[in-house]
Amino acid sequence: MRAIIVGAGGHSKVVLEVIRAMGGHEVLGFVAPAAPGASVLGLPVLGGDEILPRLLAEGVQTAFVAMGNNQLRQEVAGKLRKMGYSLPAAIHPSALVSPSACIGQGVVVMARAALGTEALLQDFAIINTGAVIDHDNHIGAAAHVAPGCALAGNVTVGERALIGVGAAVRPRIRIGADAVIGAGSAVVRDVAAGAIVGGAPARPLRRS
Repeated sequence: MRAIIVGAGGHSKVVLEVIRAMGGHEVLGFVAPAAPGASVLGLPVLGGDEILPRLLAEGVQTAFVAMGNNQLRQEVAGKLRKMGYSLPAAIHPSALVSPSACIGQGVVVMARAALGTEALLQDFAIINTGAVIDHDNHIGAAAHVAPGCALAGNVTVGERALIGVGAAVRPRIRIGADAVIGAGSAVVRDVAAGAIVGGAPARPLRRS
């Protein structure tokens, strides 16, 4: 099945390799603003957003959104969905996925990640390399759980929240929408929407 990747930064390289490991899709190239002749891992940047209607008309109906910015990824994915593109999940074959886990549209699950019993991943979430999402976790739309994180059971992560590299979250914690958890943090209390926290135990940080 022919497909495109929307985005052409560092995250898009990893997504391409996940798609190649999965098999079943022929990735034609990337859609993003770029200099003429630009390529990523040997595939061309086909053009900017203006080419999306033409590609769809030519029968390219599948897109993977590969943008690290949570809000932008959610916005772009919404536009693609309205245009009529199919937005499948991309799950690396080495990921450990419970048969009772529920995975939404456009979710990306990287290599060696683990999804526990009845974990719920809403649309366009990212579960990065080696992250552990234990039983009954609820990961909100366009949230990002970074490499090496460990979320214990019954954790709720709000839309567009970012859980930084190597963070640990105790059971039954609720992390609000758009919150940011610093790298290496130990989250032992609920985190309000939009808050920025870090440390062990995690505590509020001032915005720079």
